[in-house]
Amino acid sequence: MGKHVAVLMGGWSSEREVSLRSGAACAAALDAANAGYQITKVDVGRDVAEVLARLKPDVALNLLHGRPGEDGTIQGILEILRIPYSHSGVLASALAMDKAQARIMLAAAGVPVAKGGPVSRTEAAKAHVLPPPYVLKPIAEGSSVGVFIVREDQAHPPQELMREDWAFGETLLAEAFIPGLELTCGVMGDTALGVIEIEAVQPFYDYESKYAPGGSRHILPARILPEIYEQAQILSLAAHRALGCRGVSRSDFRFDPSRGDASGLVCLEVNTQPGMTETSLVPDMAAHAGIKFSELVTWMVEDASLDR
Repeated sequence: MGKHVAVLMGGWSSEREVSLRSGAACAAALDAANAGYQITKVDVGRDVAEVLARLKPDVALNLLHGRPGEDGTIQGILEILRIPYSHSGVLASALAMDKAQARIMLAAAGVPVAKGGPVSRTEAAKAHVLPPPYVLKPIAEGSSVGVFIVREDQAHPPQELMREDWAFGETLLAEAFIPGLELTCGVMGDTALGVIEIEAVQPFYDYESKYAPGGSRHILPARILPEIYEQAQILSLAAHRALGCRGVSRSDFRFDPSRGDASGLVCLEVNTQPGMTETSLVPDMAAHAGIKFSELVTWMVEDASLDR
């Protein structure tokens, strides 16, 4: 029998359902690869350390999205248990998850970010914290959960921020809204993959657009000039390295074509645990580079290590 692979999926974040789909797709792909892996799917709960200590897998394929899989905590457990794992390590995961800290690192590495910074929820609810249009988003949520676009014609900030059941933390990130195209580019190891242009059916690429069938179109290669395409790849690799990412990551950008050149590119965030269903963005990019889904997933298993 080959390596025993624990496929970590599910968890308790707002992205649980997407993670379950990523896990199921990757487990099926490993099975289909006929590489002799023994595969155990683990729906991660608070007892994950005990479950893994009992299972003793050779490798953990981390397909959790959001907390605890993307913020460094599951990585810490895997380091303590000495189970080699995929994707980024403790520090890179925690850093990329905190959008405010990640912005500082990206800007220091020469990766352009939108004007703005962290604000308290109370402050953001009272009055405009930036000249509209601007974006308000939780510091540490993924999949566009809890994001607001404040448009020019809005007299007040979103009043939902004052709700008693607000679940996305007391600090938000306020950033200038960048008009134009939504672009994304994945990194696999030390190589930037293709650049996808995301055309959302809705005016904003929100959770529904990301995961509902027909919610968005992936245009690969993106309909941008070759030098802008290449610059998006260069910046994706620079962002991956600036945060210390490993394995597979994906950087999201806005591109304002009215600028006329690559100066219109702005990095929104780096995803250390991008979606991994067969129709997700990174598998699309890999397929465009001639890498089959089963080969991509096998690569992630073989790339797994400790001290990432």
